[in-house]
Amino acid sequence: MDCISIDNGTMTRNLDTALLRTFVGVADCASMTAAANMLNLTQSAVSQQIARLEAQLGHALFVRDRRQMRLTSHGERLLGQARRMLDLNDDIWADMTTARIDGRVRLGVPYDLAGTSIASALKDYAEAFPRVEISLHCASSPELARHLEAGEIDIAVIEETVGPSRGECLGVERLVWVGARNGSAHRKTPLPISMVAETCAFRPAVLSALHDHGRVWKTMFENGSIDATAATVRNDIAVTAWLAFTVPSDLDILSAEDGLPELPPFAINLHMPARHARPATVELGRYIRRGITRSAAAA
Repeated sequence: MDCISIDNGTMTRNLDTALLRTFVGVADCASMTAAANMLNLTQSAVSQQIARLEAQLGHALFVRDRRQMRLTSHGERLLGQARRMLDLNDDIWADMTTARIDGRVRLGVPYDLAGTSIASALKDYAEAFPRVEISLHCASSPELARHLEAGEIDIAVIEETVGPSRGECLGVERLVWVGARNGSAHRKTPLPISMVAETCAFRPAVLSALHDHGRVWKTMFENGSIDATAATVRNDIAVTAWLAFTVPSDLDILSAEDGLPELPPFAINLHMPARHARPATVELGRYIRRGITRSAAAA
């Protein structure tokens, strides 16, 4: 793509933050469709905004193939700067328009996401809004959806199969098999599996994949503790299935070469009240959105 010439070298050139937000959304999701869902836009609108940004900057930002959108070298160069600009934009907006925020907000998070990405977001939020009391509820995604519907929590991060959702898509991540470093549990018959909880959102997809693959399995551990599941896997007693960016560095990601079937991707969706969300809830959603997308991008 040819660079755009500017006749007046002294003219002011302003970047459109809406275009940058769409660009970051596509980069994080690696998909026009997922980004459109996240941004509440049509896929056509997302495509047009990316094309407009590329025309303004004079560079192609993505390489498009059948499976995903990949950043070009210019796209990679832009991404970090775009994030910083959007963060500053959002911070200024919150500082200038948000009244003093207090009260209580109840957050629901799946066991596997309650670590670094959520913890960092909560820390930043607590420092920004010290008058807000935060209550953290950990459960499986299907349980969190029921708690949200019943009004028992105010906001939830929920893992769901990719597709239409009432929530805002923060990203689409690979679901992968996880085993002990140089372990052998994945070679056992029946295959020993630890799924954290019987209501785990991943469980139906995992069991369906094993059934289609003709692999016999048995459950080794389901008590609702991510730490217990991790210990079971580390000791090579069983394998599990987690989102790729949540896998600890001391465990192995297993593949078809290890005799295990491919698993479908999952969406990480942010669910908030459809109407009348309190300022404390809206702001917490903003901090979680930033934390999740950054953690997934850094993995």
